[in-house]
Amino acid sequence: MPMDGAKQYSVLVVEDEDNIALALDYLMTREGYAHDRVANGGAALARIRDMRPDLVLLDVMLPEMSGYEICQAMRLDPDLAGIKILMMTARGSAIERKKGLALGADGFISKPFELGELRAEVRRLLES
Repeated sequence: MPMDGAKQYSVLVVEDEDNIALALDYLMTREGYAHDRVANGGAALARIRDMRPDLVLLDVMLPEMSGYEICQAMRLDPDLAGIKILMMTARGSAIERKKGLALGADGFISKPFELGELRAEVRRLLES
């Protein structure tokens, strides 16, 4: 818990590309969020259930299970439905965005993203 008494938010990064995950790790550490990472879609839901993060940063293209499938599964599970989801994709077309939001994502960001843009979006979701 931060010393000022503010809640420490927890974030789970679901990202299979190490270089992107490292950048996200750096940002989450700098912002003071408790965070963890899963590199594989198949392991994501179990980790989300264990960790109960405030936010899931969710890549669309993952091994074993897509970000869309994970997002949909979270929204159908009453225990996970309240967790915020920020989807990330390299294919940031309007169709991809629409699909992610239709499945229940709270936000959508295209890769490569500006760290400032990502930070603002993470804050918006955590503080809303």
